[in-house]
Amino acid sequence: MSLTIKLHHVNSASAQGHATTSIKKSGYSTKFHSKPIYHSNPLAPLVISHQKMQSLSSSCSRNGLAVKSSLIEPDGGALVDLVVPESKRGVKISEAEALPKVKLTKIDLEWVHVVSEGWASPLKGFMRENEYLQSLHFNSLRMENGSLVNMSLPIVLAIDDEVKEKIGGSGNVALVGPDGDLVAILSSIEIYKHNKEERIARTWGTTAPGLPYVEEVITPAGNWLIGGDLEVLKPIQYNDGLDHYRLSPQQLRKEFDRRQADAVFAFQLRNPVHNGHALLMNDTRRRLLEMGYKNPILLLHPLGGFTKADDVPLDVRMEQHSKVLEDGVLDPETTIVSIFPSPMHYAGPTEVQWHAKARINAGANFYIVGRDPAGMGHPTENRDLYDPDHGKKVLSMAPGLEKLNILPFRVAAYDTVAKKMAFFDPSRAKDFLFISGTKMRTYARTGENPPDGFMCPGGWDVLVKFYESLQAEDSTLKQTVPA
Repeated sequence: MSLTIKLHHVNSASAQGHATTSIKKSGYSTKFHSKPIYHSNPLAPLVISHQKMQSLSSSCSRNGLAVKSSLIEPDGGALVDLVVPESKRGVKISEAEALPKVKLTKIDLEWVHVVSEGWASPLKGFMRENEYLQSLHFNSLRMENGSLVNMSLPIVLAIDDEVKEKIGGSGNVALVGPDGDLVAILSSIEIYKHNKEERIARTWGTTAPGLPYVEEVITPAGNWLIGGDLEVLKPIQYNDGLDHYRLSPQQLRKEFDRRQADAVFAFQLRNPVHNGHALLMNDTRRRLLEMGYKNPILLLHPLGGFTKADDVPLDVRMEQHSKVLEDGVLDPETTIVSIFPSPMHYAGPTEVQWHAKARINAGANFYIVGRDPAGMGHPTENRDLYDPDHGKKVLSMAPGLEKLNILPFRVAAYDTVAKKMAFFDPSRAKDFLFISGTKMRTYARTGENPPDGFMCPGGWDVLVKFYESLQAEDSTLKQTVPA
């Protein structure tokens, strides 16, 4: 049985009438530095209209229902902005200097960044126990009006016994960055027990050793969690040559408005862009145009926080992404490249809900999801940790994501006959070559070229030079180490 949903198009700058069509719903540091792909301009206030939308399948056709869209309302109705205004900064810094101090790790600082800009709206700080339990057990938070917002990952700050003792009975603490700079005030604090085993089991579905985020963050963390309201003393910056890519949800919404987008489709990735990715993104835009949208904009949104050791570093990825646009594989006029500052958990269907929810707050009303989103290989067994189809299925049912259009994409692989990336055709499966991320990195590391048409030459050259630089560093290190 098919389900029809009526939606209408509204241009974000002006009403242009109603375009309708029909569709059917089926039941760390390197020498590479990126150049800005575009520059933001001062923008007019964004007009947003909330529509509760149903998930769309990958087999959208033009013969089932009329479609209407507008940029999507942020969770909780308004974006959270926790950065102290410049006029009040001096007073707040003086206040912070007098408070007990909590030292942040690099990844803690990434979470301060995420929360302060509103990616986790309506969350206004690190979770207190009530919020933590809702997130951990229900993947959502209940608002005062009874509605639910998705919140599938606990956003928490851990402290040890010594720090807890130093805080004593203070109601507020100051957060200090890894370099010793005052970062924020956490007020009206609550300290509660950090049950690591339960957190790991419920977030990842396993307590097997070898989970990257667990080993990096949770295992060495303290046995207490501290929650409270954040006041961030100044915008978080990394001074790594990439801050111009780190657009906040508010900045992204303004950019969508400047470009007069009537649909925004987000694509999350933590790997270099190959021509299969480009095929999926370009095909999604084509489908949206066929559905009646006039100016769909792609948000190419690489994850910029913590990633596991064998992932390609962020600055190399950003340089590679810029080459993809320079080579015309994606259209710069209809593409915005921006860094999503969240750390990566590799928690599969649980984490992909967080990725989708954050893009709602950024203003995307369509989210592309593929095979095994946010997944990884099992750390101790020779298999995927998660069922590769469960991510897209979970997104279509997840509480609090009903207003987001989910676009599962078709599988792309290298067509050895056509000598290009193409959508997989099961009827001639033997003609297709699947090149995994691991295989792609092996090609680049060994200097072997991938098949013609797999990736644009400029983008591939960035990866080859990166791995050559690693090999040169390894060779130099071996020469300097005494035998």
